[in-house]
Amino acid sequence: MTPVTGPFPLGHEVVAEVVEVGPAVADVAPGDLVSVAFQISCGSCVRCRRGETGRCQQVTAGSSYGMGQLGGGVRRCARGCPARPVRRRHVPGTASGRRRGGRRGTGGQSERRLADGGAAPEGRLGAAGSGVRTRFDRPLYATATARALGAEVTYVDPNEENCAVAEQLGATVECRTLRARTRSHPIVVNSSGDEAGLRSALRSTQAGGVLTDTGIYFGNDVSLPMLEMYAKGVTLVTGRANVRPDMPAALAEVLAGRLRADLVVTRTADWEQAPELWGTPGGKLVLVRQ
Repeated sequence: MTPVTGPFPLGHEVVAEVVEVGPAVADVAPGDLVSVAFQISCGSCVRCRRGETGRCQQVTAGSSYGMGQLGGGVRRCARGCPARPVRRRHVPGTASGRRRGGRRGTGGQSERRLADGGAAPEGRLGAAGSGVRTRFDRPLYATATARALGAEVTYVDPNEENCAVAEQLGATVECRTLRARTRSHPIVVNSSGDEAGLRSALRSTQAGGVLTDTGIYFGNDVSLPMLEMYAKGVTLVTGRANVRPDMPAALAEVLAGRLRADLVVTRTADWEQAPELWGTPGGKLVLVRQ
């Protein structure tokens, strides 16, 4: 479905161990674990200083690793553009952090509102899953993050494996399609990528609430219940999250054992198995290269 053509290097969510540094590097040392933000950003432009690292002014819009033409400035940055020194984040702790998963931030706007107490005085969040019978990690990471912040979560998804993980995370689970509304929530995250699922999620957002949609609707116009949204005063948020500013707090929650990102990772395999496993169903895959 994506508007890109191959071949190009896949993979943009990375946790790694530093084995060697150059003489000008002061922020990491050999033996450190680092998490690499998938978005390429310089860290010093006006937008980056505002925390908008997903919209850095120094690289092509949408630049990220492992996304082919959508990666924009990848080749230029690989040769030493200003993005190199700031794309790392130190992961204190042990090597077990490698298997804790590389993604956090997509849909993070809603979890940040929970942390700030903004739109959710009741501390409730609704998470809408994949919308089809496939595994998808975004709604599960949203659920894990919301639970780490102490929120009550209602998780709706037709995929039974997703539902089992959400249940382990402590969510109230409704294993069904996203065609009917659920009870109203002040904050809702929708990852269905499905027009009917989006409308269901909007109708499940209470008056004055916020829906963050992390789905991608490739080349399609989407109809919205605008009159109902207007009457309720619903805010719809979409677009790439600004990942880098969220990473230190998220990693701290993981290492403290509150953010159970490890439950979302369903498969760990050797790097050499990547060609065989990458396109097969089975949930979140982490590849390990020694």
